[in-house]
Amino acid sequence: MPGAAALLAVWESGLAAGPVRRAVLLHAAARPGLAADALLATAVGERDAALFGLRAALFGAAMPVRLACPGCGAELEFAFDATAVAALARPPGEPVAVTEGEWTVVLRLPTTGDLLDAGTTARGLLARCVVEAGRAGEPAAVDELPDAVVARAGEAVAEADPRADVRFDVGCPDCGAATGAELDIASFLWAELDAWAHATLLEVHLLATSYGWREPDVLALSPARRRRYLELCGHG
Repeated sequence: MPGAAALLAVWESGLAAGPVRRAVLLHAAARPGLAADALLATAVGERDAALFGLRAALFGAAMPVRLACPGCGAELEFAFDATAVAALARPPGEPVAVTEGEWTVVLRLPTTGDLLDAGTTARGLLARCVVEAGRAGEPAAVDELPDAVVARAGEAVAEADPRADVRFDVGCPDCGAATGAELDIASFLWAELDAWAHATLLEVHLLATSYGWREPDVLALSPARRRRYLELCGHG
């Protein structure tokens, strides 16, 4: 597990980055031995499984999730087990084949590099992942595919690798309505890291002001010892 100084470096590097770049930084923290090109070549589901593991190691397995019921507006709160993702089925080794009417598409699972290069459109991502496409037995270009085929291809990829598309349904205890939600681990973990970084830097500031310590001195202390020193200098 990365130490406090390494986590602060990840946080600082990601401040001006977009969501996909932040996911790469978090993945690198979870897999420190993996080269940069290997990080980009990792399938999104495998990357997200590593991020769930990092979350469990840093902040515990129980992830607090809050949702608003679409039926009555009540706030729903429960804990999602980050370790449960490891038990989800891994994708098959072969490409995913999709048939929709007279259209056929064969595609591989998207990687983090695909997300970086494809932008935000489903069709752009599909274009990077298609191995072959056809209509009535004849080759076809990705830009010829109907929207319904593009949507079905996206669904097929999500079904093939559930680790990349963690979803759940929650029943409202007040009105009984079912609420579906998707858990984006990269965004969730980044928000937690951001909150942790602000709290940790405040601790560094307070202890440096009180004792004259440098940042590395403070970060070298365990969280329990930092809290005790904060209590001793009146900041507990």
